Amino acid sequence: MSPKTAQIRLMSSHPEVYEPCDDSFALVDALLADRTNILDHCPRLCLEVGCGSGYVIASLALMLGQELPGVYYFATDINPHALRVTRETLDAHAVDAELMCMDIASGLEKRLAGMVDVMVVNPPYVPTPDYEVGREGIASAWAGGENGRIVIDRILPVADRLLSDKGWLYMVTLTTNDPSQICLLMRKKGYASRIVVQRSTEEESLHIIKFWRDSDIQLDTKEILTTNKSVPARVKDSLISQFSQLSFCRGTNSNCL
Repeated sequence: MSPKTAQIRLMSSHPEVYEPCDDSFALVDALLADRTNILDHCPRLCLEVGCGSGYVIASLALMLGQELPGVYYFATDINPHALRVTRETLDAHAVDAELMCMDIASGLEKRLAGMVDVMVVNPPYVPTPDYEVGREGIASAWAGGENGRIVIDRILPVADRLLSDKGWLYMVTLTTNDPSQICLLMRKKGYASRIVVQRSTEEESLHIIKFWRDSDIQLDTKEILTTNKSVPARVKDSLISQFSQLSFCRGTNSNCL
């Protein structure tokens, strides 16, 4: 039997809440593509930042639930309407998660520090004027500021603090966000990365990137810090080259690092 995901017909909605779209579907497809690895990973705590309609966190709970009972699910959103919709979506699918109204995960950094095994994020990534970032209502779901990076760049250090030693982060990015630079920033924090799903539509090219701590990279990072060296040019060239190639094709399971 194929793993279950949330059903659109059971989704709740609200005019001020972002409905599941190509990016939501791509993120769930990435989780499905990596499901066997996630099951082997045996996560105890999963977190979605920016749950919106609840489609992603409900899908994650459904695809893991029967084989991994006892997993704790958390979800946050700055939009209170989104939390009400997510609750209704979860209830309709007979799954549960603890929901919290907050900016990114501002109220969880002490409570869940170093405890999150799987973190999923479909961030506001659309390039907009900076003043649109953080507005109330549905605009908070997409307004990403210059290059769509303002919120993404705030999420990365939060993820670093929340993820456990074996924690994995799955994040949606747009080509305009410069995903190779995002991978490079995370590499400096000791993370390896891989593109799980790449999807092109008429309007955008999406990359769902998975990040995880890598001991070899952490050793390299320590050496760079102690010797005051920059990241090797070969690493930058490799990232840029691979993302450039991906922007012209469709496919999955391509390596970022």
